[in-house]
Order: sequence, then C-alpha cells, then structure tokens
Amino acid sequence: MMPLVLAPNLIDHFYLGGDRIAALRGIQTTSARQPEEWLAATVSRADEEMIGLSRTESGELLRDLVSDDPASWTGPEHAAARNAGDVGILVKLLDAGQRLPVHAHPDRSFARSHLDCPYGKTESWLVLGSEPGAAVHLGWKTDIDADELASRRDTQDGEWMLGHMNRVEVTPGMGILVPAGTVHAIDAGVFVMEVQEPTDFSIVLEWSITTSTREESHLGIGFDAAMQAVSTMALPHSRLGRLVVRNDLAVRHPEARSVLPVDADPFFTLHHVAPMPGSTQRIGSGFAVMLVLSGNARLVGAHESIHVSSGQVLAVPHAFGAWEVDGNASALVGAPGFGWPASLGQEQ
Repeated sequence: MMPLVLAPNLIDHFYLGGDRIAALRGIQTTSARQPEEWLAATVSRADEEMIGLSRTESGELLRDLVSDDPASWTGPEHAAARNAGDVGILVKLLDAGQRLPVHAHPDRSFARSHLDCPYGKTESWLVLGSEPGAAVHLGWKTDIDADELASRRDTQDGEWMLGHMNRVEVTPGMGILVPAGTVHAIDAGVFVMEVQEPTDFSIVLEWSITTSTREESHLGIGFDAAMQAVSTMALPHSRLGRLVVRNDLAVRHPEARSVLPVDADPFFTLHHVAPMPGSTQRIGSGFAVMLVLSGNARLVGAHESIHVSSGQVLAVPHAFGAWEVDGNASALVGAPGFGWPASLGQEQ
C-alpha cells in the first residue's frame, strides 16, 4: 500500500493567521483567519462533524480509508480497536497572527473518567518560524491558589494569568512539550507544527479574546469539574528545561533525528528527516504523517516508491513497511507514541 498525498485542509478560526502556512504548502488562503491546517487528521474539531477531517487529493476522507482497512493503515494489532479510524496522533500547522488565549487540556485519566475518551491532549510544538521577541507561555512560575485562579478566570484577568506564567522566547527549531494539565498560550508571530494526542479538548481560561463564551469553555461539564484537570502547581525551571529542546533544521544528519523532548515519546514522536548527500534515511513501519519542508525525494518502501516534493503532506500506512527517504528533501515525520496502541490504556 502506497503513501497518499493529502489535499490542503485549512481551518477557519477566531484568530488571525495563515500566510506562513500558505507559503510553506504552496497554497492560497481564502480569508485572514485560516491560521491552522490539520494534517492527516482522522478526528474533527470539537462539536463539529466534518471540520478538520483530512481528504486525499481525490476527495476521499482519510478517516474512512483507515476505518475500512485499519490493519493496513495502523497495523494488525489495531484492527479490533473500538474506533477503527484512530491513528493515534493529530498533527497541525498553526500560524498565530494574534495571541492565543490561556488554556489547558485534560490528561488521559481525566478524559476517561469525564469525557469517555482514552486520549487526553498532551501536545508539543516545533517552532518553524517566529518574529523577534515572540514567546510561548508555559506553566505557572509559582504555586497558584485554586480559588484565586477561579476568580481571575471569572473576571477574565488574562494579564494576571500571563504574569504568573513562565515566558519562553522562541526561535526556529525549538521543540516544546506541553504536558496535559499545563496552562499555556502562544504569542502572535509564532509559527509551529503542533503534534498532539488526537482530540480537541480544551479548557479555556481566557475566552474573552476568542469568539467562544464561558459556557463553551469547560468541555460541557462545568468549571467545577473541568478545573480539576488544570494544574495549579508551579512548573519549576528544572522541569521546564526538560520540556524544551533546540534543533537546527538546516543541518543534515546520517539518521533521522527526534526534535521533541524525550518525555514526548509515550504520546507521539516527531523526527527531522534530511539525508546527507549520497545517503538515505530509514523510517520504521507504522502509520506516519509526513510534511516536506523543502527539496525533493523518493520514499522507497518494501515493494513500491513514491516521489515527494516541497510543501506536500502525506499519510504513510503501516503496510508500506519500513521505508527510506532518498533525495535532498528536508521533512518532518510524526507518528504515534512508543508502544501504541497497547500503551493507550496505561497511565502516563
């Protein structure tokens, strides 16, 4: 089974952005508020039936193709899964033309007990571009009183929240892990590839800078319950340092290199693939999402091969086997976490 090239999948949203996605992908936006593209997505946006789902160039839904043949797409061990369209990962491009709100996501334990879902929403960002001085905000600088946080949330005091969070100025190539439960926000001028668990669960603490309301910001379970998923503990610098790695995406290496902190491995992986001249790089079998950043290459599987070029997005099926990248392309390859899907029921 061959990898499939996927059609553009821009998402209309409340916030500005999208030009850098269009430039990378060689496509056009249709509004100033298309700041996200969901890549090889088999899940949709929260409370939406179709928005977010990826299609092939011929118009077929990737979710349906995976559901019809899960063994070929994700491996024989996943054929009996309760959701046959599940590929264990969601990948996005996110071009923030304005600051995103302070929010957090539930972990797997909370999602199982409150949302009837085996996935939470641990996520990561690989910075592809940033304006000078732009930053992300990640975790609390000190322990926060839960009642104080609830009060600041209800009065929509976003400045208080940001003032109590760690500010991390970003540069291209930084890989940042955002554990579930950790408050976070992204400044205007930051362009990232986001790799995450395949859900759209968000607890929005600062809805006033969005088009959502208070009642649309607590996962439909009320803030008394939802806030149990939001950490009020400090994220110390020693821990914060483990959540950030720095990469140079212009450098070529003998082997594909992980661009995320090691703590991301149970949830998802993301590798930079950029073969040195005259060599190839090998990727193991399993479902994968590939974004070609630049150049051209040939993906060589066990029995077939396909040419790829700058700006393309591909869904690579398990049945393609272990494969090699042969050429001068620079690409990013995302995949489910180590041990998936058997690891899904384990506490993380």
